Amino acid sequence: MKFELEESLRGAPDEELLEDMRRSAQAISRDTITIAEYGEIGKAHPSTIQRRFGSWFKALKLAGLQPSRSKFGITHEELFENIKSLWIRLGRQPRYDEVKAPSSQFSAGTYENRFGSWSKALREFVAWVNSDSPDQPQQDTETERGTADSTVQMGLAKRRTRREISDRQRFRILVRDGFRCKSCGASPLMKPGIELHVDHILPWSKGGETTDDNLETKCKQCNLGKGNAFNA
Repeated sequence: MKFELEESLRGAPDEELLEDMRRSAQAISRDTITIAEYGEIGKAHPSTIQRRFGSWFKALKLAGLQPSRSKFGITHEELFENIKSLWIRLGRQPRYDEVKAPSSQFSAGTYENRFGSWSKALREFVAWVNSDSPDQPQQDTETERGTADSTVQMGLAKRRTRREISDRQRFRILVRDGFRCKSCGASPLMKPGIELHVDHILPWSKGGETTDDNLETKCKQCNLGKGNAFNA
């Protein structure tokens, strides 16, 4: 077994520290880098840089990098949207060590600072996803084209839900269906490039509601092939 000392920039000149910040930002393909991100890939300890230049933001400026976002300026919704994107990309619940650049916009440490732990952040995320209730009363006006090409109002039909499927509801259905087409089983997890849609089982035009039990995952081919099957 060969023993080697870990490389350190503790006594390095200012420019060498700044260059390592630039190198680290380039490694994650960004024009900035957070303290947590640098702590994972940088050669110096973030506190060394903060002490040397007065603050992390001053160091970023001197390195010619853009200001990184403070965790205090990030909203809960931004953090949750990031988890949702990561979950969809992986096709499953993200693990702690996967919450990092370049796949994740925020580090796992950001979630720990905000929620106390990664598991607590996931619980808050699940509550956020499920809070997007589709059962909001909505009135829609249906029209019928008359024989003289005049529009006749049919009256207001009360509906329990809106026709549009929200991003949160779409995510719920994708997770529930295992990111697979309910008709043919196609999945981007098995074959990259497969495009999944979430659509009504009983069409909205036929009285179907936008509720989880009336929605299902279909691949693009199966969804478009469904056509007007209900229009008989």
